[in-house]
Amino acid sequence: MSDLPGIDEALALVLAHVRRLPLEDVAIVAAAGRVLGEDAHAVVDLPPFDSSAMDGYAVRASDTPGPLTVVGHSAAGSPEQRAVGPGEAAVISTGAVVPEGADAVVPVERTTGEVEVEGVVPGENVRPRGGDTRAGNVVVAAGSRLGPPQVSALAAAGVAVVRCARRPRVAVLATGSELRVPGEPLAPGQIYESNSLLIAAQLAQVGVDANVFPFVTDDAAATLAALEQALELDVLITSGGVSVGPHDLVRATLRELGVTEVFWRVAVKPGKPVAFAVRGETLAFGLPGNPVSSLVAFELFVRPALQALQGMRDPHPHYFVGKLGHAVARNTQRDEFVRARRDGDQLVPLSGQDSHMIVHAAAANALVLVPRGEGLLEQGTQVSYLPI
Repeated sequence: MSDLPGIDEALALVLAHVRRLPLEDVAIVAAAGRVLGEDAHAVVDLPPFDSSAMDGYAVRASDTPGPLTVVGHSAAGSPEQRAVGPGEAAVISTGAVVPEGADAVVPVERTTGEVEVEGVVPGENVRPRGGDTRAGNVVVAAGSRLGPPQVSALAAAGVAVVRCARRPRVAVLATGSELRVPGEPLAPGQIYESNSLLIAAQLAQVGVDANVFPFVTDDAAATLAALEQALELDVLITSGGVSVGPHDLVRATLRELGVTEVFWRVAVKPGKPVAFAVRGETLAFGLPGNPVSSLVAFELFVRPALQALQGMRDPHPHYFVGKLGHAVARNTQRDEFVRARRDGDQLVPLSGQDSHMIVHAAAANALVLVPRGEGLLEQGTQVSYLPI
């Protein structure tokens, strides 16, 4: 059995070193994607008044059914000032204030001729004041990421400014003398650098803008200079240079810069050589150079750390459950994440599972967790997976 830390143990070590970033005021118009640092409370009742759920006539329910005399018109934003008395009705639009005296709305399609209305009961087709929430109630709780429904709810409840953790400042640095920018010609032994784009795209999903540094060659002085600058941000993510070869300079250089390594290598496939280190409150992640290893290590360790920095209530990876589309061999030493396609509730593993095969991984939309052990996971076995 492997003596390396497992996924849960390594993630616990990461999260133990995370401190939520300071809070700042954020205008609601710019708050989408942010994480609330404090509960946000309604400023007004919602709706702020009894309003109509229909186009029709505001009436006294006790006067229905029967003929009524129209005495006014309440439109959205232009309420009728006159009260509705016995035997009277007011034309009303959806969302308009229900006039004083009226306690129900008859839809226009349930009227005939000179406003002969069908019977209604008190409160019918009326949205009561405060039916959605009351002033002072919590609209969205601290630790929630603000998606479209949350932003809309806050705005509707009169919230103009929310308190959110500052966005993490993240440096992304790829290393390797073999790297070239896409579009340049490749010499023998060279490859195109893609990991910084992969990491930047993953960061965008967490609501973080990447500060992508120019990649550095396997040169000690260049690596030192780049890492020294990158460590000024909240989080450093490197790609490559964390294994044991003579040109793997990242871990030794970080130590030279006063960074304390918390762990190096985890019992997971792909992604075993991942490193995590800290200097003060700066977090440093050394991701493997193989792109699929980098992708997996980010999802398991970096994404939760970034979510915790922003104050999310539960920053842990959110696993879903499906059924294995065909049998998969288990690894005796490491938990393994198999790239797969979701087909209904079936998860069909793809061919080409080597950690350098990013083109094969591009066809996947799920990382299926295959726990370490002996033998096979048979077709139809219930498994956990991370969507990608």
